[in-house]
Amino acid sequence: MRRTRTLRTVLSALLVTGACATAGFLPTSSAGAATPHADRAPASDGVLAAMKRDFGLTDRQAKARLATEKQATATERQARRAAGSAYGGSWLTSKSGELTVAVADPAKAAAVRATGAHVELVTRSAARLDAAKKRIDALDAPAGVSSWRVDWPTNRVVVEVRAGQQSDNDVTRFLAEARKAGPVSVRTTEHTPTTLAAGTVGGDPYYTGNVRCSIGFSVQGGFVTAGHCGGAGQGVNGWDGSYVGNFQGSSFPDNDYAWVNVGSGWWTVPVVLGWGTVSDQLVRGSAEAPVGASICRSGSTSHWHCGTVLAKNETVNYSQGAVHEMTKTSVCAEPGDSGGSFISGDQAQGVTSGGWGDCTGGGETWYQPINEILGRFGLTLHTA
Repeated sequence: MRRTRTLRTVLSALLVTGACATAGFLPTSSAGAATPHADRAPASDGVLAAMKRDFGLTDRQAKARLATEKQATATERQARRAAGSAYGGSWLTSKSGELTVAVADPAKAAAVRATGAHVELVTRSAARLDAAKKRIDALDAPAGVSSWRVDWPTNRVVVEVRAGQQSDNDVTRFLAEARKAGPVSVRTTEHTPTTLAAGTVGGDPYYTGNVRCSIGFSVQGGFVTAGHCGGAGQGVNGWDGSYVGNFQGSSFPDNDYAWVNVGSGWWTVPVVLGWGTVSDQLVRGSAEAPVGASICRSGSTSHWHCGTVLAKNETVNYSQGAVHEMTKTSVCAEPGDSGGSFISGDQAQGVTSGGWGDCTGGGETWYQPINEILGRFGLTLHTA
């Protein structure tokens, strides 16, 4: 699908062009994330259609799930404040819609329950687990190690090792050092994560030389995307081959994010493409969805697909090097989808980094969280 001249004209009349704003817009700064207005539907018809397709839900079930997740997102923020330093993570059970918050201090349990969350008492706080993972991040990971993350439900750091590599000497040494850093569980995976680059609105393609990637989200003055798609100063061409702008900042590995300025007749719009399969989705903020929430992705190869948030703060060990603080999802992706949009309801979540599998047989995909990118470069998300 390509946007027509008519669509471009309509968007230019309704949406912000460049860095200018019209009166009806509520931009979200990197310092905070806006939440949807109470009188708005939880998502467009397109998001609902994709959830019905990918989750096997009825229209009523999809709407109920989005409403539950919206409430859980608000409850999670309140519960985190109530738990304070005892906060041990949180996750949403999709079938029951129950938000569980781990608490490392029994004295804080009552205050957290008062927010409406279910409480699970644990031994270690999220801060303690994050510190352990940070120590593991400092290690030199061999190719046999796929990823590692803080796993809130088990209250441990989970290290995934590729099948057949458990006895490798370098892997054994890495695991021994990792266990010194903190509480570690080891799991085996059959899959190898790879980035999703192939040889402005979210999900649309752009090109840097022979590489095709996807736009993540419009920001004031440009768009954000994956760092492995290009380095600072590289030129970018749009879906029609015309010049768009340059990479203004880029980080990969260690991180996987970048931003590109927009000019030469291009403009930014707070929209994620539905690719004709579903309706295009307006972006209204960047409130972070909890683990277990539904999430959808738009990219220039496989277009629109949905799944759930599986884990946060995961380090993924690509062949080019480790990338930190990623979020894992059950959404599929394919080469060329790199940099594309992850969105939950109408809230921006992050840009596609890499994964394993494809959208025929299924797989998992990681994204770099949007609020981290906004904060790193001092950008403002373009919202409707």
